[in-house]
Amino acid sequence: MMITNSQDTPVVLLVEDEPIVRMSAADDLQEAGFHVLEAANADVALAVLEACSGEVQVLFTDIDMPGSMNGLALAESVQRRWPHISLLISSAYRRPHLGQLPEDGRFLPKPYCSDAVVQHIRELMTHH
Repeated sequence: MMITNSQDTPVVLLVEDEPIVRMSAADDLQEAGFHVLEAANADVALAVLEACSGEVQVLFTDIDMPGSMNGLALAESVQRRWPHISLLISSAYRRPHLGQLPEDGRFLPKPYCSDAVVQHIRELMTHH
């Protein structure tokens, strides 16, 4: 599955188990000019990355999800296997301290506003 998009359209992999939250975030990101791939949990996200990790620039994941790993474990795995992908991690329930976040990862508490998400992702991409 190749994504046909030009180099200037950043690809964000959005991992969120709540469909309404995921749809809303995906809409906001698309409006901001990102190409969004969606996954309901870490297992799906890893399958997507196996297929097209080269095209994904940013992983935006919730921490608390069903499945074999939570968002923090997913972010660590992604950082280890695909270090070019920037990490944005979100949660309504917990605030990980710096030692729990992957080195370049950023944390955004929920509920978040779409402008904050877009700004974080743009900053992550310019620093990476």
